[in-house]
Amino acid sequence: MELLDDDAIARELTDLPEWKRDGDAIVKTVRLADFNEAMGFVNRVAEVAEAQNHHPDITIRWNKVTLTLSTHAAGGLTPFDFRLARLLDGLDQGAR
Repeated sequence: MELLDDDAIARELTDLPEWKRDGDAIVKTVRLADFNEAMGFVNRVAEVAEAQNHHPDITIRWNKVTLTLSTHAAGGLTPFDFRLARLLDGLDQGAR
């Protein structure tokens, strides 16, 4: 998979306002009502990620879940990351 250049990454991020670039990755943090809601969100993310065979790094801190996307095999951001980000957006219904 071909790495995206800085201009392509900036264009992709215009459609994903909750995602921010962090070096060779994009990151989104979601705040949910409590730990149980956070775990439900993580399980929904896992189902989508598994179906796409592209898996985010996930950090859980009680009611906050941080998703980090990067195509490790390619060494940075590829179209796969932005496609998965779009699929994951909307799974956080009930987020604050």
